[in-house]
Amino acid sequence: MRSLHSYRSVVILSAVVLGACSSRSAGPAAPQPASADHRVVESSTGAVTDFRALVDRAVAAEVVFFGELHDDAGTHRLQRALLDAAAARRGDVVLALEMFERDVQPVLDAYLAGRITEAEFLEKSRPWPNYATDYRPLIELAKERGIPVLAANVPRRIAAQVSRGGLDTLQALPEADRAFVAREFQCPRDTYYDRFAATMSGHPGLTEAMIFRFYEAQCVKDETMAESVVELLKARPGALVIHMNGSFHSDYGSGVPERVRRRRPGSRILTLTGIPVADPANAVPGEERSRADFLLYTKRPQESAPQK
Repeated sequence: MRSLHSYRSVVILSAVVLGACSSRSAGPAAPQPASADHRVVESSTGAVTDFRALVDRAVAAEVVFFGELHDDAGTHRLQRALLDAAAARRGDVVLALEMFERDVQPVLDAYLAGRITEAEFLEKSRPWPNYATDYRPLIELAKERGIPVLAANVPRRIAAQVSRGGLDTLQALPEADRAFVAREFQCPRDTYYDRFAATMSGHPGLTEAMIFRFYEAQCVKDETMAESVVELLKARPGALVIHMNGSFHSDYGSGVPERVRRRRPGSRILTLTGIPVADPANAVPGEERSRADFLLYTKRPQESAPQK
């Protein structure tokens, strides 16, 4: 299996080399986002703090997991602001994304380096439907600032295969595809599974067996993203990885953070989660304090219904 491991290292290192060869001027301090649109709460104390204090904590970490609801524009603005501020504070920052998959890393690198047009990039990288509004600002900032971007996730076709047939289907993957999946999996029926099953149980027609196969696909994503982050840190000691992902993948320190810690004990990890509410200025944290190290309440558009 040495060829698979070598290929995987090439994928990780392509992002590393891209950043190392770019002009990385820190430039002026990044502007702070408008405080009227959000409220930052430090979970350990329940106290309201400001965005600058959050950045202070983030730049002292090795990995920051920023959980989002994928259609929350307020959280996406804060993600960009954090990336901008962190890059202004320290030079070795890497953006990692659930939204791009390992097999498109060469395409992503080519676009960031200016070797292909944006149209070519979008044609070949399978961007999410909300890319233009929510993720393009991150990619364009990275391109402008010379920030490497890591396509961290497993290809969706492989995750879909697991959701249909379970983890055993990975044994039949072609060697080239197997290189895009984590080498090691753990998929226990723990509290993470309990939360996942409770969420999925609201969908009619799903049996327990079907839910567990979906959970196995979730584990494949988590394990692959965790391995991507850890291999990046091995290749680039001292880097700060800012990983953007759906909040379920990192809330409560489960999912990807837990799997990073398993692979790399002692990692300095900071977790953030975006929570859209009607009025951020009056948001008072309750049970959600256990979700992340920092809660970022954002203003939900009036026409939007509450999201879970």
